Amino acid sequence: MQNKVFLGIDYGGTKTEIIALDSENGKELYRKRIPTVLNDYNKTLENFKALIDEAEESLGCKGTVGVGIPGIVEPETGHVKNSGVVRIDGKPFQKDLESILEREIIVKNDADCFVVSECIDGAGQDVKTVFGAIIGTGCGGALFINGEVVNGANNITGEWCCNPLPRPRIYVPKIPKNNFDKFEAGEEYPYYTEDEDWNEYPGPVCYCGKRGCQELWISGTGFKQDYMRVTGDDVSTHDIIANMKKGEPKSVAAFDRYVDRLARSLANVINLIDPDVIVLGGGMSNVSELYTLVPEALKQYVFSEVIRTKIVPPRHGDSSGVRGAAWLWNNG
Repeated sequence: MQNKVFLGIDYGGTKTEIIALDSENGKELYRKRIPTVLNDYNKTLENFKALIDEAEESLGCKGTVGVGIPGIVEPETGHVKNSGVVRIDGKPFQKDLESILEREIIVKNDADCFVVSECIDGAGQDVKTVFGAIIGTGCGGALFINGEVVNGANNITGEWCCNPLPRPRIYVPKIPKNNFDKFEAGEEYPYYTEDEDWNEYPGPVCYCGKRGCQELWISGTGFKQDYMRVTGDDVSTHDIIANMKKGEPKSVAAFDRYVDRLARSLANVINLIDPDVIVLGGGMSNVSELYTLVPEALKQYVFSEVIRTKIVPPRHGDSSGVRGAAWLWNNG
């Protein structure tokens, strides 16, 4: 019989993954990943139960269960909200899962799970304040202070995805030369760029219904869409980055825009909560150039002559979310 274990499940748009950690030392004991079922809520619950049953049978003991989801559980109703995974949005997911498992579980936002993992034994270990910034398919965030995840009065701490992109570059149509005389002497001319696709305001429409949300600019998806708007070419994020590393001009220009936008977004985080460390997660966190170029770009936007906040990659990579879900019973 094994020692008590922490079971964690990371529930994503394409995969559902379970992990088991030794509760004493955090050693990985078990892991399995399956495709996420689309548009079938009951099947989703059944898959969770099957994953947990199989893991516990393999380990020879029961464990605690923590689950990371896109979105949050609304405290008053117990229903999931703000989830990009629409099959659980508006559902009493935690209650239903507890019923089918016949035990209490902890459900947290996937960004919370990410930052828990990185702060327990990862890139944010042994510091006071850490912001976890996920920049992958979407954009998420979480805050960890003095050994605990901060959830706040509305349970939305760190949800920076639908904040507007700071300091947007505004396009103003070119004014024909014969109309310049309508301006008074000394009056400033409107900002103008030859490329209308630089326009960040009002910006594209977000799934939340608003325009110009920073998720549309600083997620990996947003990076790809910006390249396509400007160039007209549908190229994968991976290939844009690869071409940037080779010095291809359109890709270099797109990456320069991305770095500046990410720096503006992170500068707002630093100006507001002044963290010791910002740990990047998601697919874009694998781009090594970000860790030299973004800190340099921050100097234009952070309200401090000296910037001590470190921008770092995750120690546990794409395993951080599921590891953090398991650790919730040690930090939930």
